[in-house]
Amino acid sequence: KYGITHFADMTSAEYRQRTGLVIPRDEDRNHVGNPKAEIDENMELPESFDWRELGAVSPVKNQGNCGSCWAFSVVGNIEGLHQIKTKVLEEYSEQELLDCDAVDSACQGGYMDDAYKAIEKIGGLELESEYPYLAKKQKTCHFNSTEVHVRVKGAVDLPKNETAMAQYLVANGPISIGLNANAMQFYRGGISHPWKPLCSKKNLDHGVLIVGYGVKEYPMFNKTMPYWIVKNSWGPKWGEQGYYRIFRGDNTCGVSEMASSAVLA
Repeated sequence: KYGITHFADMTSAEYRQRTGLVIPRDEDRNHVGNPKAEIDENMELPESFDWRELGAVSPVKNQGNCGSCWAFSVVGNIEGLHQIKTKVLEEYSEQELLDCDAVDSACQGGYMDDAYKAIEKIGGLELESEYPYLAKKQKTCHFNSTEVHVRVKGAVDLPKNETAMAQYLVANGPISIGLNANAMQFYRGGISHPWKPLCSKKNLDHGVLIVGYGVKEYPMFNKTMPYWIVKNSWGPKWGEQGYYRIFRGDNTCGVSEMASSAVLA
């Protein structure tokens, strides 16, 4: 379902302020990719799976008028990994990344791969409650190493294969992805499966978090629609209580182009 949303009357420039994935051009620097994730390819996948039901997903947050999706994507991934490891769900600080990550550009956009490296370099993440979100970059970094609640040691890149992504998700936790947010501006609910030319896999501009997957049956049409469950960072009033369901299996909007995950220290 598409229709009027609180993003509907934005110009493309205004709408871009609500996304913020900026992929560095290779010529800008010699980018060293992450190691490849290890996938158990023999793993039997359940028909559906949802980390929200297992307590590994914090409430939907709101990036506001700031191109900081990349920070929310990475922080959500780390929140999930930490909960799965410790059974304690904590909310971590995106603001810390806006202020202290020197490689990314705060509200002007960033890149998940760089954010993982920055968290490792900074020394970890503080709690959201200790370092709250302001939707703008502050002049100084207020990081306090004694307040660190989670540390990471690098990240892994997932194959551009949606079966392997599902296997990794079930085995490890929520996955950070980049996608083309074209279909999201007017999204109201249901399973988004836009026509390929309208949602090119080349134009990835938004960082989000896959938290699960499922299949919707349409018995009247003798049809099934597999989908991903995607946590967005536009508050709970957008989409399906802040979530986006997108077709799973044909790289819709580039959903499998840039999947990655932190590795906890």
